[in-house]
Amino acid sequence: MSHQVIIQPSGHVYSVPDQETFLGAAIDAGLNLPYGCRNGACGACKGKVLSGEVDYGDYQETALSDAEKEAGLALFCCAKPLTDAVIECREVSALNGIKPRIMPARVQMMEKLSHDVMALFLKLPSNERMQFLAGQYIEFILKDGKRRAFSLANAPHNDEFLELHLRLVPGGTFTEYVFKEMQEKAILRLEGPFGSFYLREESDKPIIFVAGGTGFAPIKGLLEHIFHQNTAREMVLYWGAKTLEDLYMPALPKAWASMYPNFKFIPVLSEPLASDAWTGRTGLVHQAVLDDFADLSGHQVYCCGAPGMVDTANAAFKGHGLPADEFFSDAFTYANPAPKA
Repeated sequence: MSHQVIIQPSGHVYSVPDQETFLGAAIDAGLNLPYGCRNGACGACKGKVLSGEVDYGDYQETALSDAEKEAGLALFCCAKPLTDAVIECREVSALNGIKPRIMPARVQMMEKLSHDVMALFLKLPSNERMQFLAGQYIEFILKDGKRRAFSLANAPHNDEFLELHLRLVPGGTFTEYVFKEMQEKAILRLEGPFGSFYLREESDKPIIFVAGGTGFAPIKGLLEHIFHQNTAREMVLYWGAKTLEDLYMPALPKAWASMYPNFKFIPVLSEPLASDAWTGRTGLVHQAVLDDFADLSGHQVYCCGAPGMVDTANAAFKGHGLPADEFFSDAFTYANPAPKA
């Protein structure tokens, strides 16, 4: 059994399954209600119940006082509707309302994905969650005040840990520390989320994703978000790398391609080794897109990787009809002293 919930003032309507919270069902429905900890401790998800019966759930009294409760307020991360309901809540429109925060994080797990790519899974404090849009990034704040930016590789619905893919940069202070010295349970300081590389969900255009190297990380988050939303848009991922071992987790997009008929995966190697015995596409990844699409006027492109690749792809795709406002990108640099636009 489910209950219909109307959000005011937007008028958005969604269904909340039995025993699900207002917030959990909203996230599943692709609606951006504000939240922080998701366990009744911070109060960021507080809103008003205008009508309907509610189970307020378990929460900390410091986050919702008895007076607030009497006034009709509830914590939507804990509260569950018992009937159809109308709630009043400020919704997060795209980036509006998602503000970067500085917080500590513990390295929960490290997983070496290839000879030079490490996956980090970070755990925030027990009373914290980071609200973000798929495709955004965080910045590590180092002891000397310098920063290193890395994209989030997980989707917002799967936020128990923050997942990052780090490529070893020879001579790079932070990545060499990660690969050679850092241990699980290490405490890091970060700020986020940042960035405008997120899905434009108001569009129904087919999507071309273009990833270079670890540019796959934010695109992974975007795709997992799209699959979770059961979006019917046609999608294709072109993932470029030099050699086969640089394509550090190809089994995942291959599995997606077998699971979702509206998704295709095309890996492209620019310098395959003889030992790779590569029979797939070769050359530059953006050229593979151009070879397959003579006219890009009806598409959106999400492109992430080295700045040179992103800039080249942008110019080339526009030359094949892609509207300037339908190219979304995140160009990786190794150090970001200030938040990217």
